[in-house]
Amino acid sequence: MILPAERELRTALARFAEARIEYDASGGRRCGRALEDATYTLCVLTGARTPDEALAAADALLRRYCAHTKRATHEDKTLAA
Repeated sequence: MILPAERELRTALARFAEARIEYDASGGRRCGRALEDATYTLCVLTGARTPDEALAAADALLRRYCAHTKRATHEDKTLAA
């Protein structure tokens, strides 16, 4: 699987969250298409089949990105010293 860029993943998560909030707030009467689109995008980016799997995969990817950033920051500080 090709990993999405962190920014792209965060944008997709934000779109999904916004669409989900709008959908839930309307009692499911509005924004169904926006939620479907956001869910599809998140599933494609994470290689998942369901929204729950996509959210779990996104969380794992974000932890991975965070660990990589911390490691790179530590290496930069070590090289500077």
